[in-house]
Amino acid sequence: MVMSSPKGSEMLKDVESFLNSLSVEKGFSDNTVAAYHNDLTQFIHFINGQAPRLNKQASWEIVDRSLLLSYIINLKQRNYSSTTVARKTAAVKSLLHFLFKEKIIKKDPTENLGAPKVSKSLPKPLTIYEVHQLLEQPAKSTSREAKRDVAMLELLYASGMRVSELVSLNMVDINMGAGFVRCLGKGDKERIIPIHEGAVEAIKSYVENVRPNLVYNSAEEALFVNCRGERLTRQGLWQIIKNYARAAKLRTDITPHTLRHSFATHLLSGGADLRSVQELLGHSNISTTQIYTHLTSEHVRKSYDDAHPRA
Repeated sequence: MVMSSPKGSEMLKDVESFLNSLSVEKGFSDNTVAAYHNDLTQFIHFINGQAPRLNKQASWEIVDRSLLLSYIINLKQRNYSSTTVARKTAAVKSLLHFLFKEKIIKKDPTENLGAPKVSKSLPKPLTIYEVHQLLEQPAKSTSREAKRDVAMLELLYASGMRVSELVSLNMVDINMGAGFVRCLGKGDKERIIPIHEGAVEAIKSYVENVRPNLVYNSAEEALFVNCRGERLTRQGLWQIIKNYARAAKLRTDITPHTLRHSFATHLLSGGADLRSVQELLGHSNISTTQIYTHLTSEHVRKSYDDAHPRA
């Protein structure tokens, strides 16, 4: 329990109502709702800490512009990145909008409160050589898990899927004959992603020769499972990639999302059009995809500088 006062219990119930509205009415994923829950729990802790200073009981009534600005400053002082500060602030603003709309508070204190500036941070893709190095690591082992990992890494780089999308795949989502994967993205938006023959072969080998030896429950629908025959988790996949990146002697900041960045950057560098990449990635707004054009522009600039005799 975050706080023990009766008012505190009401605040927690209000947050739960808000989170429920995100899930039921707006179709937010479980992962997004969980992130909102963590951010708003932190905000309630902050309100608890500020209430004695104001000689008031912790409640929504003490949340005003001054307290919100103090919260943002507190986040920055705790060395959160600008992206994280912006996300946590957005969660609080969304909650307070909801409370005002539901007439739980009389005034929306976020009115005219600007969003914290986010420093522009471009994703760091792997080079094509580094991708090959990473994908070759599990192929060096003959274990069941390594053969599964070959299929997972090949599929990640072939499709550009998010980690949550990949671990959510079921057997019925892969069509190896036609060479595509059915994916449910943010907001349960479905997209069909083509996958190249090499990835199809890796998945087929895993499904036919490995998965039957890992799955103990015939009712298990998950495409990728762990050594206990249960659906692989995001954390499990992250650790797998981290281990292979270390074995390949690649940089330490590689995550499963790095392959998504690399997929987009390499497609654009190879001549794919922006709209097609947007569709493959499942971006609702093309401006989100355009960040990768900066990376490909840098690639073109480097090629120019390396090749031009006067550069």
